[in-house]
Amino acid sequence: MLGVRGSTPAPGPDFVRYGGHTACVAVVPDGADEPSLLLDAGTGIRTLGSKLKSDAFNGSILLSHLHWDHMMGIPFSRALDQASSRVDLYLPTQDGMTARDLLARTMSPPAFPIEPEGLHGTWTFRATEPGPVEIEGFRVTSTDVAHKGGRALGYRVEDAGGSIAYLTDHAPVQGMSDECWALVDGVDVLLHDAQFLESERAIADEYGHATIDEAIAVAVKAKVGKLVLFHHSPVRTDAELDVIGHNLEAPLPVVVAREGMTVTVP
Repeated sequence: MLGVRGSTPAPGPDFVRYGGHTACVAVVPDGADEPSLLLDAGTGIRTLGSKLKSDAFNGSILLSHLHWDHMMGIPFSRALDQASSRVDLYLPTQDGMTARDLLARTMSPPAFPIEPEGLHGTWTFRATEPGPVEIEGFRVTSTDVAHKGGRALGYRVEDAGGSIAYLTDHAPVQGMSDECWALVDGVDVLLHDAQFLESERAIADEYGHATIDEAIAVAVKAKVGKLVLFHHSPVRTDAELDVIGHNLEAPLPVVVAREGMTVTVP
């Protein structure tokens, strides 16, 4: 886990143990010793270099959606911005635009000093539709998930070593399609949006996110092996996350995501 926060980075002494970087998960293939696939590219991607043997990343990035907290780390990761880097960036197709142009909505003047072409290395930008595809030796299946403000995808990633599902910004209360249930069904590890408490239901609905109780309910119904609570609120302190972890009650293993955590898939 390179970044586990949602909405905005959370710096400061109250956010040290769980980390303040926004969403980024590095996936290491079975039998390998460094990641070739990244789920989202929040500020946590800045620390990617510590997971690599060389200075440059060679692999793919799957963006769940284009909100700032999930893509703002792209131009600030030295491991991506190298002459010898090879990066295939996948993002949800929408509005009839190319992937490059969708990214450039945020990454171009006057919002940012360079356009996507200003990144060093060999980059490809791919707008993706829901469905299965082979990426970096993984079988990757995506489907639409309910979230506010543009198209959002959930991902299921599988190889011979097992399976994970990634639903990082998700409002189950708005309904889950058959395809969405299939995405999480029986998965070994589910990383799920858990930004809010049930007592914060009104704001969870307004923001288009899940509560912790909802994440647990989805995991139980889908019979997943382990649930990782992810995308923590930027105002949820280490002490508050400690309390959440201590008081968890669920009929399956549940962990609270921490920056730097490694989750082994059976």
